[in-house]
Amino acid sequence: MIGASVASLAIGDVLYAFRAEGPAEAFYYGMFVLVATALLQFTRFGSLLSDRARLIDLLAASCTTLLVIWVFLIGGHGQIGKISAADVIGDLLLIAVAVRLVLAAGRNVSAALLLAGSIGVLASDIFWSLSHGPVTEIGYVVLYVTWGLAALHPSMKGLTEPMPPNPTPWRGHWAALLGVSVATPPTVLLVEALNGAVVDGVVIAVVGAITLLLTITRLADSIAQNSRAAEREHALRTASGALVAAADQPAVEEAVHAAVAQLMPATAVREMLFATDDRRLAESALPTEPIGSKSRPRSWLAGSDGDYGTLVCPLWLEPMAVARPSGGALIVTARRDVLAATRDALEVLAGQAAMALDRIMLVEAVGRRDSDQYLRTVISNTAELMLVIDEDKRIRYASPALRTLIGEESLSPLATFTDLVHPDDRGPVRRAFSASGDGKLFCSLRRSDDSQILVEATYRDLREDRLVQGYVVTMQNVTAGHDPQEQHPHLDHVDELPAWVNRRSAQHKFRY
Repeated sequence: MIGASVASLAIGDVLYAFRAEGPAEAFYYGMFVLVATALLQFTRFGSLLSDRARLIDLLAASCTTLLVIWVFLIGGHGQIGKISAADVIGDLLLIAVAVRLVLAAGRNVSAALLLAGSIGVLASDIFWSLSHGPVTEIGYVVLYVTWGLAALHPSMKGLTEPMPPNPTPWRGHWAALLGVSVATPPTVLLVEALNGAVVDGVVIAVVGAITLLLTITRLADSIAQNSRAAEREHALRTASGALVAAADQPAVEEAVHAAVAQLMPATAVREMLFATDDRRLAESALPTEPIGSKSRPRSWLAGSDGDYGTLVCPLWLEPMAVARPSGGALIVTARRDVLAATRDALEVLAGQAAMALDRIMLVEAVGRRDSDQYLRTVISNTAELMLVIDEDKRIRYASPALRTLIGEESLSPLATFTDLVHPDDRGPVRRAFSASGDGKLFCSLRRSDDSQILVEATYRDLREDRLVQGYVVTMQNVTAGHDPQEQHPHLDHVDELPAWVNRRSAQHKFRY
């Protein structure tokens, strides 16, 4: 659009040189329309000047103020040379937007060059109307050179980087200012008509059209902003209901996928990953937290590829503002402008998913605790030897009869089944519990007085059970009156070679 505006200005210069002043003026005015459209792109949703509501209000007020000054102070009462009111008003508005762009971008070379070109064209429009000559045309040359350099300079990319949205709350005085701006052009036209002939009809019409366009843009932005907010609210409300009803991790992941599909257009999303632990994050080659940060933020950009970027939202527990101990994150690769617009909603969704996962984990932990308590109550007075082993092979529950048998009043919280077994039997025990499925094995338990007890252990693999999530082992003491070799035909997950049987039999004979 900026290139087209410069081309329109150049065509107007060529037509003016051939004395076609009418078409030349049309191209000159068209240059302002193209420039306005280009600068509005810098204020589109998700760009540098994402909060363009105040800018539109100020532009409308400035435009109508210049109209009043021109009609009642300059035009008709003391017109200065052949200065075009439309050109001056357009130049001033262009400078206003360029100044706003410079203030928002900071030390950006391209923004400063755009401002310099805008000042140059205003100077030439004023001085060239007073005195024709090469010197008064320097401002046009400055416009061409500075805008060309602004387009070529690498800092131009910074003006179009997507930024997080900054919704502006409604305030009555800004709405009143916009209403006065819209009512000013017809009021000026009415005053001129009542005082006689309408002298500045063209200027009034141009300013009225600009003000009306700005007002329509302002209303359209408000409607679009409310629509997006309503869509995000509906998506998050639906996701909250689904996450509350989720009973396991797949249900949580399904709810998150559905929410992301509602928050972001399908064409804008390249990939999405819902990782619930650091292992999957490592497999994705993404950092679990940004480098050099003292505290984990709610989200960060892990990388960008052209128009696409990757947003990582760690699974935080809201409103406690702490990360889940097991880590994890919601990772979305999509267009950067869409990520910037939905970043807050994705952070909220990640927090809700973290709370759902921890609720499920706590419910399962409470269920296992109640199950273990029930088990303790039922078998506290029986002679049954029983163990419940977690997936990490640690003993979660041991029956009182087993503790009495090995001569231990209590077991360490970090004790494993292999810690209770004689060193010669630890290899088969590890192999049995490394495989999946149920089975039976023979092993010797070490007592506190260093004596040994031969037991027949039958185990069930209940790691997939939601309440157990581990192995249930029942044992029978076969030390007295049994030959261990007679028990071997029903072994599972152990070596069945005759040499091993003979070796085990010999070991037990010498041991006992």
